[in-house]
Amino acid sequence: MRVNGRPVTFWEDFRITWANDHINQTSVVNGNAIQMVLDQASGSGFASKKQYLFGRVSMKISMKIKLIPGDSAGTVTAFYMNSDTDAVRDELDFEFLGNRSGQPYTVQTNVFANGKGYREQRVNLWFDPSADFHTYSILWNHHHIVFSVDDVPVRVFKNNEAKGIPYPKSQAMGIYSTLWEADDWATRGGLEKIDWSKAPFYAYYKDFDIEACALPGGANCTSKTNNRREGLNYTSLSPLLARNYKWVRLNLMVYDYCTDKSRYPVSPTEGFAGI
Repeated sequence: MRVNGRPVTFWEDFRITWANDHINQTSVVNGNAIQMVLDQASGSGFASKKQYLFGRVSMKISMKIKLIPGDSAGTVTAFYMNSDTDAVRDELDFEFLGNRSGQPYTVQTNVFANGKGYREQRVNLWFDPSADFHTYSILWNHHHIVFSVDDVPVRVFKNNEAKGIPYPKSQAMGIYSTLWEADDWATRGGLEKIDWSKAPFYAYYKDFDIEACALPGGANCTSKTNNRREGLNYTSLSPLLARNYKWVRLNLMVYDYCTDKSRYPVSPTEGFAGI
């Protein structure tokens, strides 16, 4: 695990937010991992001890996760950033929706800005995320937010403030993860319920990486001048990443709020996030 280039342990930079007895450190191949547990008694969760914001350049957080194997229907494993404010909450979400055995895992992303959310998109993962660890990351700067899986973009949310669309940029956010029961909506809209005979359910985390300004911090974290000192690499996807992103959207996307006419008879202003 690394934070701003320095090696740390989970217990130095994170805290358990609920169910202490459902989070353990365990040995895995090539090091230690954090094990989160869900059973009929409780789920579990942890959070960073500090909040973070992009500074002179983009900030990026990532962690390697190994998801629940087998029949995980009705469970949600989440990795997200949250400003911990209510009415004006900013939040960037990865939510991994459990499946019935043999079905693909679905990852749902969402963006809350200034209290406005419900911008869900879902894609099916192109591998079995329970067979091994994979890297999930969020890049965030003044220009865009990029959700990536093993360095493949699966969601881009552009800064379109000029069109009147709120964009999270001024509130620092903490890093969170939770494992919980959501069988009222998580799998096939709630049609598939948790099979508690398969419990307990386990998810594993390792190799945390946080490249960001921890707040409270110095002027480098909050100066608008410094925040805008970003090169072209931070304003848009590279040609290779853009091709990979297009492939994901064409082949793996299973839900986009922008095309959900039942929820939004008039398409949301932000429309296709673009590249």
